[in-house]
Amino acid sequence: MTIASRVGALVTTVILAFGTAMPAKADLVKELIPTGKLRVAIAIAPAPSAFYAVKDGTTGKFRGVTVDLGAALARKLGVPVEFLPHLASGEIQNSAASGKWDVTFMPVDEERKKFVDFGNAYHLLQSTYLVAPGSKLAKVEDANAPGVRIGGIANTATFRAAQRTAPTATFVTVPGVDAAIAAMNAGEIDCIAMSRESLSGLVTKIPGSRTLEGGFLNSSTAVAVPKGKADALAYVSAFIEEAKANGLVRKALDSMNLQNSQVAPAGMKP
Repeated sequence: MTIASRVGALVTTVILAFGTAMPAKADLVKELIPTGKLRVAIAIAPAPSAFYAVKDGTTGKFRGVTVDLGAALARKLGVPVEFLPHLASGEIQNSAASGKWDVTFMPVDEERKKFVDFGNAYHLLQSTYLVAPGSKLAKVEDANAPGVRIGGIANTATFRAAQRTAPTATFVTVPGVDAAIAAMNAGEIDCIAMSRESLSGLVTKIPGSRTLEGGFLNSSTAVAVPKGKADALAYVSAFIEEAKANGLVRKALDSMNLQNSQVAPAGMKP
């Protein structure tokens, strides 16, 4: 069976399941799998989240929610999958027009919509601060003060939100999660701004650190494609709805010990 025929059969299945007008198979192949394989852009970190994957130190393979979703989407399409690692969401968004990847999964924000088109959400996201050992900061609002040094990853939705909500603080930009950990361990920053899930995995890497209650950003994590690919967007959005309905998203979260993470409601869009 050819790629086009496999995709055509799956399009029919999705139409029946969701009652949604789906793209013609030729258009879908052109937009979503132009190379004959599904190229999935993922971000790698020391600890997993609904967005970040991790690299197995023994096998060298990637593991995570986005890896599970990308692999499942490729199986649906009947094509091989290739995972393209990045340091963070900003690096992924900045390469959206390069033609190097076909689909990704990342936190939603308005600035990022200039680079990618978001499909349906699969996860509810809250961002907060991890504070350094010995810090007197007690709540999220305390970070908005002169002299408080907030570290964040370049071009991420979370770091942009921190800059909006704590305008009097000092901001230190780092390229990735490992650099944020190193900066806090070196005493160069007082807080790390990230999703609550991601921060929960960093506490053990910075002894004495703690995560603040509450959040400065409540958003979602969603599937996304490079801009201007309406047929691909419709298809991956239907896939996300199926993945929520059949329990795939919940299973992917639980397999990474993210049992407290919340699956986005059915039909939720950015």
